[in-house]
Amino acid sequence: MRPSLAFALLFAIPCPAQFTLQISNTTADLRGIHNVGSGVAWASGTQGTVLRTEDGGYVWQSCSIPPGAEKLDFRGIQAFDANTAIVMSSGPGDQSRLYKTTDGCHTWKLLLTNPYAPDGFFDAILFLDRKHGILFGDPSPQNINTPTEYANNFRIRVTANGGGTWGPVSATDWPIKPGHGLHALSNESAFAASNSCIASKDGWFWFGTSTSRTAFRRLYEGQTPSSFLFNVPFCAGAVDPLSGVCGLPWIDFEDAQVPINHSTQSAGIFSLYFQTATLGMAVGGDYTNPNDADHTAAYTADGGRIWQAAQTPPHGYRSSVAYDATTKSWITVGPNGTDISTDNGRNWHLVHPDPALHEPADADRNWNALSLPYVVGPKGRIGKLDPAAIKP
Repeated sequence: MRPSLAFALLFAIPCPAQFTLQISNTTADLRGIHNVGSGVAWASGTQGTVLRTEDGGYVWQSCSIPPGAEKLDFRGIQAFDANTAIVMSSGPGDQSRLYKTTDGCHTWKLLLTNPYAPDGFFDAILFLDRKHGILFGDPSPQNINTPTEYANNFRIRVTANGGGTWGPVSATDWPIKPGHGLHALSNESAFAASNSCIASKDGWFWFGTSTSRTAFRRLYEGQTPSSFLFNVPFCAGAVDPLSGVCGLPWIDFEDAQVPINHSTQSAGIFSLYFQTATLGMAVGGDYTNPNDADHTAAYTADGGRIWQAAQTPPHGYRSSVAYDATTKSWITVGPNGTDISTDNGRNWHLVHPDPALHEPADADRNWNALSLPYVVGPKGRIGKLDPAAIKP
């Protein structure tokens, strides 16, 4: 089908590159990034790599490698200040772990090793505040280590003490309905490409999957998480041997189908971001075919109940998306480029480096994950947003 003139023009008008490349002093592939604010940010990646900056990215410091983590792939990191952070490794079985530092990454403590081993895979970690966190992972069979959880459910564990202990979330609704809430469809999983297949905003929680399904639920009312979200009032069933608590019955999920390509096992939703409790964005596609721009982004204006495909999609597979309040722009990144949207995801515009400004030719591409103003990618790539370059 011949593209419309408007579609062609949108793809033909480039914008300047918005990321200034920084010196990371590592060749590790970076997928974890978290901007704490006030100049503090943390990044993570392969070979047990963790980096930290305290001066807005002028200098990135290499952290000590957590014990036994030399071969781990740290795909997610959640930081709280210049001294405190939790890093998540992703991999099959016991290669999925959590470590925490409280002394600026001089030393690390192992918090959790995947209790579903030899199955299971950690996909994302997200903290609602300094105490309350959510760990999300692929479905796995039930075993003696996880008696409180159903077989072949997406795995969620939560903490109310900053990661000290992690209790299980169970789905006790009956009958079990594959493709509803935590109950996975056959071969359904999630992607750990950018630590953003889960999202939370104003007391709501969402996750996205390889079948381009989203599930969401209200976590709490008010401004802060409630204690009942992380603690069961009584225990009438099996006790989780790892945390010493019963499973938390998160059963009231709603589900929606998102118009994002999921035609192969390497395609689906890779990243979710919600600007408000109602306005959200999903991006993805097929990471083995990064130049395929068919159905790579969708948006919702009602909290995830109905999703609309972008009219002008990003021009390839995208692994991460975020909203920049300074420029009122959505930004999405992937291996073959960067796109921005100034109309809440309906249309996406290519971003290109400007040779006249001596910007590197690849400043717009080879990116994995966003935590604005920072972006990270393979071979130690770190960039920092230049807001002036993306003003519409």
